[in-house]
Amino acid sequence: MSLFTLRRGNAPLILSMPHAGTEIPKEFAGVFISDWLARKDADWHIPTLYAFAETLDATIIAANISRAIIDLNRDPSGASLYPGQATTGLCPVESFGGEPLYAAIPPDEAETARRVQHYFRPYHAALEDEITRLRARHDNIVLYDCHSIRSQIPRLFPDELPQFNIGTNGGASCAPNYQARVEVICARSGFSWVLNGRFKGGWITRHYGQPQNGVHAIQMELAMRGYMDEPAAPTPENWPTAFNPSAPILPVLQDILKGLCP
Repeated sequence: MSLFTLRRGNAPLILSMPHAGTEIPKEFAGVFISDWLARKDADWHIPTLYAFAETLDATIIAANISRAIIDLNRDPSGASLYPGQATTGLCPVESFGGEPLYAAIPPDEAETARRVQHYFRPYHAALEDEITRLRARHDNIVLYDCHSIRSQIPRLFPDELPQFNIGTNGGASCAPNYQARVEVICARSGFSWVLNGRFKGGWITRHYGQPQNGVHAIQMELAMRGYMDEPAAPTPENWPTAFNPSAPILPVLQDILKGLCP
């Protein structure tokens, strides 16, 4: 089983998709209460939504493994990215809604360390290699971290999430001009948006975003309603729904990536 897929491009743009995966390795058979529950919180259809980035000659790295095995966008030390707020951990033990994931004992420290070595490290080694390769060609590159989430998850945030949630770790992960480009496009889109709101950028944005070294990292957390139907209560029978090829947010995303990769 391939842990991730990698498309190498030459433009100064990397798309990272750490939560795109839905595969559950055979070694985890029977570990979870249900495989559907272990896949429920995936960033559904993200590789399809951003497939147009190939025409920009972007580099695209997308995880194949479910985030229930290990979350590739969490601090490998286990430190919380959002202290005091509800979130899920490096090896999640519950869903976004608080449902327990494990049928028996959740991973202990040794098992977590094994998953970091076997699943987490290879993805990040590949991402680091691509950053190094493209920085050798360009003075500045953009690492655009692609995410999506259901529009309403009361345990994580009140009310309905804005359509576009831009995260730059309070402006620390990219130069102001890159952040401004995304803000302007979202502001004129007609859709709701927020900068550094509930989602300020995960570990990938915070760790790799080093504008002083020519690496500008931006996380985009999308509300899924922009490209797929969202049932009021997801069940194994109705979730996930199909990708909408006429997604109304697609032209906006195209403008954003073109703006970041002129």
